[in-house]
Amino acid sequence: MTLRSSLFLYQAKDVSLPLHLQSMIKAIFFDIDGTLVSFNTHEIPASTKKALTELREKGIRLFIATGRHKLAINNLGDEVFDGFVTMNGSYCIDQQGKTVYKHRIPTKDIERLRHYLNEDESFPCILVQERSMLLNYKNEKVEEVLDLLNFPQPPIGDFRKVPADGVYQLIAFFDVDQEKRIMEILSGCESTRWCSLFTDVVPSGSNKSVGIDRLLEYYGISIEETMAFGDGGNDIAMLEHVGLGVAMGNSDDKVKQSADYVTDSVDCDGIYNALKRFYVI
Repeated sequence: MTLRSSLFLYQAKDVSLPLHLQSMIKAIFFDIDGTLVSFNTHEIPASTKKALTELREKGIRLFIATGRHKLAINNLGDEVFDGFVTMNGSYCIDQQGKTVYKHRIPTKDIERLRHYLNEDESFPCILVQERSMLLNYKNEKVEEVLDLLNFPQPPIGDFRKVPADGVYQLIAFFDVDQEKRIMEILSGCESTRWCSLFTDVVPSGSNKSVGIDRLLEYYGISIEETMAFGDGGNDIAMLEHVGLGVAMGNSDDKVKQSADYVTDSVDCDGIYNALKRFYVI
């Protein structure tokens, strides 16, 4: 019996997982914004820090799975993780920073984007490269997102000076109505929107579940031995893929429907409560 099927059985009985199933969890993946870190405080809640400590003491590997570039992860304090799925699965590294996997946006798409921004329609966009980020210009929408996420502002510069063959993600500040026509020119990409103000554009076939598989292969862990927490649209593939997917209470309905279990919000001890609910800690 798999962890997922066992979960459905024991949920139906309204009892917790037995010890032999609890011990199946060998690795847990955490989204950052709205999951590990509160949008209100920009910090990890005390209960979550306690949970992370208990998980490490049990020998469970802890991973980050985020849309952020490693350079933009500025809100985890002194917490230590075994690896990072960054840029929504496009770039994965181990604890020491060794590259485990990378998948860049096709060169032709970046060239088309440059032409589109110059000739058709301008919108703020962050080009996310392997070791740096560049913003073309800033407006009120960009300011709102940077404040919401406590996200460090990348330098502002000319996209034409960035090599077209070295971009792994776009943080694009266009709205839902613009999305269809803009994504038509980015034929080798897909949009992973979780906020009305912007979307993360990644190479087609790239998402957090892909990055998770690469790190699990690297560490020799089965997908059935995993758990994940998330709250956004870019977490859906991850929550559906792992052994036990948990949506935060502050998630929207679509994210909640993709999960095996819905816990409390990030500000109401959601991670700690779910881990206790399933006797992982």
